[in-house]
Amino acid sequence: MTDEAQATGRPSADGADGPDDGWRPVGIDISTPSIARVYDAVLGGKDNYPVDRAIAEASLAIVAEIGDVARYNRAILGRAVRFMAEQGIRQFLDLGSGLPTVQNTHQVAQAHSPEARVVYVDKDPIVLAHGRALLAENEYTTVVTADLREPAEILNHPDVRALIDFDQPVGLMLVGVVHHLNDDEGPERIVEEYKAALPAGSFLFLTHFCASSPDALALEKALLTDLGSGRFRTLEEITAYFDGFESIDPGVVFLPQWRPEEPVQEPLTVGQRLMAGGIARKPTA
Repeated sequence: MTDEAQATGRPSADGADGPDDGWRPVGIDISTPSIARVYDAVLGGKDNYPVDRAIAEASLAIVAEIGDVARYNRAILGRAVRFMAEQGIRQFLDLGSGLPTVQNTHQVAQAHSPEARVVYVDKDPIVLAHGRALLAENEYTTVVTADLREPAEILNHPDVRALIDFDQPVGLMLVGVVHHLNDDEGPERIVEEYKAALPAGSFLFLTHFCASSPDALALEKALLTDLGSGRFRTLEEITAYFDGFESIDPGVVFLPQWRPEEPVQEPLTVGQRLMAGGIARKPTA
């Protein structure tokens, strides 16, 4: 059973139509694919619909390791949140967080410090529905429905301000989400607006699809066609999002290479090179 099913009291789906034959989301368009639900489908979750699964299956046909890639992304999230917590970060702003799954930000952070505060932000209303149920009894964590393309709205949102003190260091998380900003939406400007709002000593943690192989470029084409987003950028382009911050060793690398907990065999596979990421710290002076 998924975390969401446990939280909402409804069973996980065994049927083909959606999360549960007797449950239908209110105000949620299940005829249009959702980034959060496609990611859930890739991870083998139950909170997705045929339109989402079709994209997940098409992605699998191009990169057979796509499910592993999603798990690499969740694994680096755990390592990165633990690292930031060990550096004294006690508040996290997780933008484009997606549906609750295993090793969520608040679970990792609060395992280190029970009073760590976490705000999840996602534009998909299904994330709010599941997130609120999962976090109903967690006073240090909340979910906000908002679009990360509107930094001022998020940074000034009362629910964000209720938990995040921007006079103290923050762990800003953009995990697998900036690649869903197309070039004409100004992703560099958007990231810079968030970085500017952070006090010294804060950290930026970002992961991103990487244009690392012909298969990666084929997947980019499919995602842009079927989902409308999924821009694969080079290592140099991804690294540029951290400009002005102090890079944390080993810098921007492919996900399995970022402070692995066990040896990583070389050469990396296509899937292991499909995403890259890193952490950097806002300087104190």
